[in-house]
Amino acid sequence: MSDDMELVRGSGNIFRDFDMPNPELEHLRSTLAAQIITTLDKRKLSLREAGAETGINYTEFSRIRRAKLDGFTVDRLWKMLDLLGQTVDVKVKVHPAAKRARHTPVHI
Repeated sequence: MSDDMELVRGSGNIFRDFDMPNPELEHLRSTLAAQIITTLDKRKLSLREAGAETGINYTEFSRIRRAKLDGFTVDRLWKMLDLLGQTVDVKVKVHPAAKRARHTPVHI
């Protein structure tokens, strides 16, 4: 019996790997959302406590916890982090877009 497997190395952006629209934007939004969740966990804040502290309805935090990011803009997520006492540093590097390989299969 053969147990051949194909290992596929991703690009580091799953949204790009699956040819989703706006992969860089979606990656950024998911990264900010993950930081919101990390902050809530580190501070042991419930969704209602986070809502009370920030003035944002707790249901918004619930949507983020469930990775329902439709309707959240980058600036809104950034503002939520700010209201939770976090600072976001951004490094921007602009260069001409190159053709990207989808992924490189590696046979094992």
